Amino acid sequence: MTRSEHAGRTYVVTGSASGIGAATARLLRESGADVIGCDLSGAEIQADLSTPDGRQSLVDQVASRGAIDAVLSIAGGGKTGLLQTNYFGAVATLEGLRPLLAQSESPRAVVVSSTSSLSPADERVLQACLDGDEAAAVAYVEADPSAGGAAGAYGAAKRALNRWVRRVAPTPEWAQAGIALNAVASGVVDTPAASWIFASEETRIAVETAAPQPFGGFPGRPEWVAELICWLAGAGNRFVTGQIIFADGGAETKLIGDLHWR
Repeated sequence: MTRSEHAGRTYVVTGSASGIGAATARLLRESGADVIGCDLSGAEIQADLSTPDGRQSLVDQVASRGAIDAVLSIAGGGKTGLLQTNYFGAVATLEGLRPLLAQSESPRAVVVSSTSSLSPADERVLQACLDGDEAAAVAYVEADPSAGGAAGAYGAAKRALNRWVRRVAPTPEWAQAGIALNAVASGVVDTPAASWIFASEETRIAVETAAPQPFGGFPGRPEWVAELICWLAGAGNRFVTGQIIFADGGAETKLIGDLHWR
C-alpha cells in the first residue's frame, strides 16, 4: 500500500476503537489519509449503531465535518443487538453517507462481513433484513431458539449484508455514481470481539475445526484484513465492485470448495 493511494483523502471508519477497525484506521493514517473514527467510545465520533437515533447521529456528525472519500463500515460483533448493529447499522451508515460520498472524485465503500455468513440462515430473517423491516427480523430471531441464538443472529446479519451488497452495488445509486461497494468477509482474527472463542481451549478447537484457516493460521491478525480493506477503499480500485472477498486464510475455500463453479 503506497502513501499516494490515500494521501489527501478522507475516510470514515466505524468500529475504529478496536480490532479490524483500529488496524484499518492506523494503516490509513500511516499512509497520509485523514480518518474520522467512529465507535461507541474512544473515537472522534461516538454513536451507537444498534439504534436508529445512533445511526442518524453518526450520519449527522460526519456530514458536519465536510467532504469524505470513503466509508468503511467495520463496526460489528457484540453480544446483543446483533442484527441491529451488524446489518441495520451497517446499511444505515452506508446509505446515509452515500449522498456525501458521491461528491468525491473517487468514492469508495467497504463493509466487513464474516465467514459466519456461510452458515445457513432463516430465509424469513434474511428477507426481513433486505426489506428493511428491522422489527420483523429481530422478532423472528427472538422467537426461534433453534435459529442458533447469538451466533445464528450474527451469521444471519452477515449473510443478509452480503446479499445487500450484491443487490445494490451495480445500481445507478452506487456503480453509476462512481462508488465502488464491496464486502470483506473476515475469518477468525485476534480481536476483542472474538475473545469468547479463545476463552476456553474447547471452544477454540471447535471453532478452528469448523472453519479451518490453512493459510496464515488461526487466528489471523487484524492488519491482514485491514490491508485488503484499505486497497478496496483507495482511489486505485477502479474496477472492483459488488464482491464478497473472503480474507479468511482459506476457510471459505475449505468449506465450499469449487461449489460455485460447477
